[in-house]
Amino acid sequence: MFFNEFQLLSYLPRERGESLEKWQTRSIYNASVWYYNHFAGQMPIVMVTDDEDSIQQLGSETEGVFVISFKNYLDNFWPDLKAAHELFESIVHSRRERENESQENHGREYPEHVPVEMLEAGIKSGRYIQGVLNVNKHRAQVEAFVRLQGASNKEKDLKNDVLIYGTKARNRAIHGDVVAVELLPKSEWKGRTAALCENETEEKTSGEVYGEPMPTGKVVGIIQKNWRDYVVTFPSKEESQSHGKNAQKVLVTPWDYRIPKIRISTQQAEALQDFRVIVRIDSWESTSVYPNGHFVRVLGRIGDLEGEIQTILVENSISVSPFSEAQMCEMPVVVPEKPWKVAPEEELKRVDLRETHLVFSIDPKGCEDVDDALSIRILPNGNLELGVHIADVTHFVATNSYTDIEARARATTYYLADRRYDMLPAVLSANLCSLLGNVDRYAVSVIWELEKTSYEIKEVWYHRTIIRSSYKLFYEAAQALLDGDLTVADEIPELKDMGEDTRKQKLDELTWAIGKLTDVARHIRAKRDSCGALELEGVEVRVLLDDKKNIDDLIPRQPLEVHETIAECMILANHWVAKKIWETFPHQALLRQHPPPRQEFFSELRECAGTKGFFIDTRSNKALADSLDKAVDSSDPLVNRLLRSMATQAMSNALYFSTGSCPKEEFFHYGLALDKYTHFTSPIRRYADIIVHRLLLVATSKGDKSGKENLPSNKELEELCRHINNRNRAAQHAQKQSTELFQCMYFRDKSLDGDEQCTADGIIYSIRTNGVLVFVPRYGIKGAAYLKNKEGLVLSCQADGSCKWKPGCLQRFPSKIISAPTAEDPVTLNLFDHVAVKISVQSSRCHTDRIQLHITSCKPYKTPELELSQSPHISRTDLVREVTKTVEEAQLAHDKAKTKMIEEEYEEYRQTQGVSLYHLLEEIKELALLDVSADSGA
Repeated sequence: MFFNEFQLLSYLPRERGESLEKWQTRSIYNASVWYYNHFAGQMPIVMVTDDEDSIQQLGSETEGVFVISFKNYLDNFWPDLKAAHELFESIVHSRRERENESQENHGREYPEHVPVEMLEAGIKSGRYIQGVLNVNKHRAQVEAFVRLQGASNKEKDLKNDVLIYGTKARNRAIHGDVVAVELLPKSEWKGRTAALCENETEEKTSGEVYGEPMPTGKVVGIIQKNWRDYVVTFPSKEESQSHGKNAQKVLVTPWDYRIPKIRISTQQAEALQDFRVIVRIDSWESTSVYPNGHFVRVLGRIGDLEGEIQTILVENSISVSPFSEAQMCEMPVVVPEKPWKVAPEEELKRVDLRETHLVFSIDPKGCEDVDDALSIRILPNGNLELGVHIADVTHFVATNSYTDIEARARATTYYLADRRYDMLPAVLSANLCSLLGNVDRYAVSVIWELEKTSYEIKEVWYHRTIIRSSYKLFYEAAQALLDGDLTVADEIPELKDMGEDTRKQKLDELTWAIGKLTDVARHIRAKRDSCGALELEGVEVRVLLDDKKNIDDLIPRQPLEVHETIAECMILANHWVAKKIWETFPHQALLRQHPPPRQEFFSELRECAGTKGFFIDTRSNKALADSLDKAVDSSDPLVNRLLRSMATQAMSNALYFSTGSCPKEEFFHYGLALDKYTHFTSPIRRYADIIVHRLLLVATSKGDKSGKENLPSNKELEELCRHINNRNRAAQHAQKQSTELFQCMYFRDKSLDGDEQCTADGIIYSIRTNGVLVFVPRYGIKGAAYLKNKEGLVLSCQADGSCKWKPGCLQRFPSKIISAPTAEDPVTLNLFDHVAVKISVQSSRCHTDRIQLHITSCKPYKTPELELSQSPHISRTDLVREVTKTVEEAQLAHDKAKTKMIEEEYEEYRQTQGVSLYHLLEEIKELALLDVSADSGA
């Protein structure tokens, strides 16, 4: 029931002097009586309120309408619903504590927030700055930053974030809140800390060293609270006993370091000591050091894999309950007795490629949700035809159906280290929409005609098609065929049952197709590189599990050329689809932008490169790409990898947007060097691609615009893009956190002294005042290695290369750090030096476990794997240069042949003896219009 002053039958006028709460309670009661009479007294109505006066006054007024308290309702109607009773008790205690606290505490811990009206006026006038609070998880008690928003900040000419130093200056704002900040006088500005932090909860490290002072401020008001469910841990028995007098008041510690401790009231503290628990924050009064909250539910035992995975999901606000019955009822019925078939009416509507095209997919091993497939063939005129075929998900997922609404809410498939949570039901994602081998499937295809030698795009078509993929290949098999290793044919199931002659013929066809695709991809990449496309470096680790889900190994992803081949084809399709939907829907197309990075984010990259004598020009994507290509240390390939990794970290996030809410000059994708880009190629796992498919199908429907009314407006699309961007960030964080969880599980069971896998080679990539940051290529781990321990001892290298802790001091310089033990020779560690590190795990009751690195030798740790990985090989940069040269030579030969053909015809008419100015300008125009693109993860 609800009060409703607009509904005549349940309306009651508000009496003079009557409080709003009393009036609303009377109105709800009146609505309850109307509802009871509406059912002709056949069904009793229960009204729940905590207003004792109303219970006494109204409880016996109307027969059949019961007015009771919420506790009474739970006790009488749901006596066995234990979780609901616990939640109710927690909320009641929390409210009581809040009331008691406001009466007891006359002194204030924090200043009052400025009223909202004054905040808005202050932001408009430029007195206050609006932004999102980001707490530094490594120094959560001290450092937070406000990322600027709004026009008022431009007036203050602020280019950096604003530092919020200390919890008092945060004034009860929590990580993620949108806040208003007042700048402090310049004399009070502080700098970022330059030290590694051993313990995230400590207030200050002795001998703290800070960087250059930066704009520093204090929070004066909260514009939007972004509170959510928080996973917490109760104090241990020893900690509980030390808390003393009131055992019902408990300070719980959030799993996320950036969230302050939360005070809750519960009688179950002892029983919940070994569990991860969800709580919610109710309030944070100015008189309280900590926020008040209430218990919601138990998640799982501390350290238990399922409990830790659930923690990651809750912390990222990811809800992955099973698909509902209503959603499953929308799915086609697929049973062995009645397999799915292409509908006759669809054969009439679609272009049938089953008998004319060799279609195949290339994906990771074990991939079930195959979104995309490729084809390439020679046309009768000698040109090539390249096809990218994408699962036609929108055929099965109607706009605003139950399945569509759920997919929109999830926005993406969530990939964790050992599992995935699908955006769509498995009957679609792993079956009817998955382009598996040797089965008929519906697709949306983008097909280009390419000039046979230069691969210039002559024409493009967009079709709804029917395809039958001939091969479902995995990356390693495709790469082996590309390299000429035909023995891998035994691992391709589709070739197994063929006769020898047929098998050889099919294998030759497939090998030619992969080789030709790769050649085309190289040329496309070369064109994009000439416009400034970036080759960036990310750390991607695969967790290798056995049949019982035990961890066998951690394997960094090995880059293969065939990865780039697939990525280039997908980027090409995304780019051309982006152009098409924007042409048709200039104010409501869903595109993807990648803003240029802020220049100050490149400072560490420039400094690190400078120590090796490299200059990194960051004025444009082209300048950055060229600089990174030149920053190659012939003796250590890892140097270039690390510099590219630093460039990646400096990048802004790529975002979805609606073209109607963004000026055209901001459409540009910085990393891919493309004027327009979108996501079209993965509709099984990305909701943005489903929207793009719908836009494309209406745009190419040749006069039939019947689906146009179901397309989102610019405003709806803008809101949807915000939601998808948010869910994508959550998916990335969850994937990273799950990988870190499995890394810790892997090393937790290893013996530090006896297990060789715990020692690895590392390369120093950043210098701090008390240690260094190290990258371990073998496991894809980045972490801190301290040169000064808690006792104040410094690292000393012995004659045999081993390390020990000795009294002494540290000296930090921009490109090196010197450890000077009192009675021994000093040790110098430079940027990009290789060291041997021992990997261990620091366990935590309240937070996630963390990897720890300890330098065991100042010399490189050599293994056969390392020597192999550092062996010389052709770099992609060299390959691109070679391809660019080939493109130029092919273009030159093509132009010469073309000129020779028509030379005789126009010789007598030309007015100049050399190449005409018109001809030269036409060539320049064609070069300027050459197509360009970049990374599949963009």
